[in-house]
Amino acid sequence: MANRMLGLAVAVAALAGSDPVWAASDDGIGRLIVGQAQLSEPETTGSVDAGAAPAAAPLAPAAAAAPASPRPAVRAPHEAAEAYPIDLLISLANDAVFTPDPYPKGRRSDPRMIKLQVLLDRNNASPGVIDGLFGDNVVKGVMAFEEMVGHKVDGQLDAELWAALEKTSAEPVLVSYTITPEDVAGPFIPEMPQDYALQAELPGLAYRDAAEMLAERFHMDEAFLRRLNPEVSFAEAGAEIVVANVGKPLKAKVANIVADKGRKQLRGYDAAGRLVVAYPATIGSSDLPSPSGVHAVKAIAIDPEYWYRPKVNFVQGTNTKALRLPPGPNGPVGATWVGLDKPTYGLHGTPEPSKIDKTNSHGCVRLTNWDARELAGLVQPGVPVDFQEPEGASAPVVAEQPAVSDAEAAPLPAEPVQPEFSPEPAPARIPPLRDRHADIR
Repeated sequence: MANRMLGLAVAVAALAGSDPVWAASDDGIGRLIVGQAQLSEPETTGSVDAGAAPAAAPLAPAAAAAPASPRPAVRAPHEAAEAYPIDLLISLANDAVFTPDPYPKGRRSDPRMIKLQVLLDRNNASPGVIDGLFGDNVVKGVMAFEEMVGHKVDGQLDAELWAALEKTSAEPVLVSYTITPEDVAGPFIPEMPQDYALQAELPGLAYRDAAEMLAERFHMDEAFLRRLNPEVSFAEAGAEIVVANVGKPLKAKVANIVADKGRKQLRGYDAAGRLVVAYPATIGSSDLPSPSGVHAVKAIAIDPEYWYRPKVNFVQGTNTKALRLPPGPNGPVGATWVGLDKPTYGLHGTPEPSKIDKTNSHGCVRLTNWDARELAGLVQPGVPVDFQEPEGASAPVVAEQPAVSDAEAAPLPAEPVQPEFSPEPAPARIPPLRDRHADIR
């Protein structure tokens, strides 16, 4: 271990050169250490070196004639001048140790961030997609873990907190995985139609390909998975790839759920009132807010069908008749639905995990598919869900939905989510520490 640590120090020193100054836009761990007052850059998603890429434009409203939705942009694997060589990046991530020193200026792939995200994931303080990049969801995960272990909850990383994370697991954070025949067998749908009438004709709303499926299995951003495996097509069995070594599903029971609208986080507590799991979440929107007050889990569905009901909820394009959309991870509510006692509202997955806490939700609570699936195993009907407003905010007025007939209620109706999402404006910075308990954005 001493030799590996020495090797890490030598490699970093060689890459860093003589310039010890770090830029706020380059060093995510540095920002977690020094606090948030200097932040000016919103959370970024994409490949591990995608910080320089322009933000994706909002998707246009669906048109009835639109045959398919464009595949989410995935940056082509490349070896940019500022990127670590892949082998070195993997080694540095697995051997990363806490240090307040910056990584080389201009190198966005801080291996410590990769390790931090994986360790948070293993400890049930979900950072959302693992992508090696600093962002709001990482801060929220750090704060959740601080609460779990009795550390001061300030969202800042220090040697004590890093040691507590490392103490929970000594396994490497990036490991090898061999693609199996089952992984590439499909079925896949390379181009997913936008129009609900066309989706209703499909046998299922499956993944687009094996890369998307494997990225979700290992809780990773797809572009990050491709970045770590630049020579892999993900189309052939037997290929060895590098993936995040994430944690096993939590076995504890959740007795109470808090949907924190200020933090944009779903938090699960056990019967003793201890925080046992936390997920970043998209919770409603200003136009279509989530419920207020306390509601209860009513029903749970894995791989749910989606019932489009224009007379009850909304009209998509020219679709004026009710439609049954088949199940699948790329359906409007993802692979899991946890319905509430308030009709049409629930906690569910999403076909676009990298957009959690970055887009609006039509009243419900949207999680990554893997977080929603884990949550479904932790709760049972009757568990209360407390929708908490941001500090100083008044509860929104949510119109009551018409009663659902028995014919509409079986199988379980799902939330009316549009297939396209309107991004919320990105914040200029994460609020100062004194404000973050009430409103983390």
